[in-house]
Amino acid sequence: MSLALARKYRPKRFADVAVQSHVASTLKSAIARGRVAHGYLLCGPRGVGKTTLARVLAMALNCERRGDASLDGEPCGDCTSCRRIWSGGASLDVVEIDAASNRGVDDARELRERAMYAPSGDERYKVYIVDEAHMLTREAWNALLKILEEPPPRVVFVFATTEPQKIAQSAAPVLSRLQRFDFKRIGPAEIRERLSRVLADEKIAAEPEALAAIGRAADGSMRDALSITDQVLSMGDGRITAERVREALGLVAEDELIAILDIIADRRAADVFPLVARLAESGIDFSLFLTGLADLLRAQLAIVLGGAATDVSEQARAALEARRSRFAAADLLRMLQSLGELEPRFRKSGQQQLLLETLLVRFALLDRAVELEDVLRSIGNSGGGPTPPSGSGGSNVRRTASSAPPPMGDPGPSIRRDAQAGLRTEGSAVRATPAPMTDPRPQARAERESLELARVVGRWDDLVERVRANGKPMLATALMHSSAVGVTADGVLAIELDEPNDIYAHAITTARADVVAALAEWFDGITRADLRRHDTAPAAPPKRLTDEMVRAERIASLKRRDPVLSAAIDALDLDVAD
Repeated sequence: MSLALARKYRPKRFADVAVQSHVASTLKSAIARGRVAHGYLLCGPRGVGKTTLARVLAMALNCERRGDASLDGEPCGDCTSCRRIWSGGASLDVVEIDAASNRGVDDARELRERAMYAPSGDERYKVYIVDEAHMLTREAWNALLKILEEPPPRVVFVFATTEPQKIAQSAAPVLSRLQRFDFKRIGPAEIRERLSRVLADEKIAAEPEALAAIGRAADGSMRDALSITDQVLSMGDGRITAERVREALGLVAEDELIAILDIIADRRAADVFPLVARLAESGIDFSLFLTGLADLLRAQLAIVLGGAATDVSEQARAALEARRSRFAAADLLRMLQSLGELEPRFRKSGQQQLLLETLLVRFALLDRAVELEDVLRSIGNSGGGPTPPSGSGGSNVRRTASSAPPPMGDPGPSIRRDAQAGLRTEGSAVRATPAPMTDPRPQARAERESLELARVVGRWDDLVERVRANGKPMLATALMHSSAVGVTADGVLAIELDEPNDIYAHAITTARADVVAALAEWFDGITRADLRRHDTAPAAPPKRLTDEMVRAERIASLKRRDPVLSAAIDALDLDVAD
């Protein structure tokens, strides 16, 4: 029975360990110069060579040819001691411990007692390799602390962990007794290179696209890459193809992902449902589908921005180049952001297909989402035509004028007419206010103006600021949540709260004289200010503020500030984005 590739091609020398040369060269030099430390902490992701380097270190310290100048700190790999340690066989001087199953204080005490015995030979070292060291309890670390501080001669402890922060939390004093080495993740290029050498030794042919897919799926772990290669080899006749890799890993074919891009680019939202249903029937893991879609969108963004997509196949790269002009960078960024926000919730959801369909439909309707500045620019365009959204760059992602629904950048003639007529909707009340297209707020004048409702509305924000400057912040807040709704012939101004609120009503009622005095600086003929209460809503005690209340108040404030913006918010059902 042949060994698995991950075991068969486990490095026997420091020089053979991929990517981790900064660690391997340091350990090799320490052995060659006789400056071996008594404790090491090897940190890094899984499958990057931590345990392998620990074994190579143990081999080098106990090699029968140790001291040979030609080796220069490397193990020979051929002597009895090296072969036994490399294979994980029984050795008196090298002990491997899994801290996940030997994590208690009693296990640590037993290890401490065993370490007190001398090595089996005068030139040999006792090496204790503790894997998954972060699983040790605080009490176990405390039991080891003394021996790590004053170890017996020729005893070396090597701790390997994927989560060094846990050791720092539970046993911070231990870190100062160990030399720490941080291992790097292994990139797809290094994984492909290593796999090519392994398969060449095995005399197995492999497609470059297949090796690239394995490199991406390994996620920085050389051990995982070799295990995946073994899995693919067990499925076929000895040749590794991209199709077999996708079949072994359950990956979505690139053709399906390209089809999704075409649906998004063509705005064919209705085609999302049959495509996702076909994926579900084929048993596709939707989490893997999202990962593949994110990789493809990332590659498309790189191409749109003028870069190179290096993590996709040549066929996919050519397809993305052909679709360069169909996507805008801003749209691709929105899609990638939506994918990132969905992922945590997606993995825990019991309705993954529904979430995926909703997401893809949203992508296909991205032409309905435009910047607020574009909406206002379109409403205020004196020529009556919409201004194209900025940054579109000629992209076909935006809906053209000949499409059936009007683009969101152009709210349409009826909305513009409403804005020009100054229709302002708040709740169920519709109030007529002017909305000049050049400047919605009248400029301050040296002489006072006649008392008219439109002019009072235009000065309302100035009134709020004036009252606040006069040292009445509560009254200013109350006025901010209210508006002028009428002016009588005898100069009585009617004020109405946006929502019933006893605190704001009391503030306005008790300070009506201050409101009149402030408005009298700008208008002739004002005699009194009355608060008009909501007859249909009974008085209620003040509520505790919620996120929805804060958002509603911000929208109401924006609507009061600009009649044109108010019309856009009402007509387009806009919301405030954080």
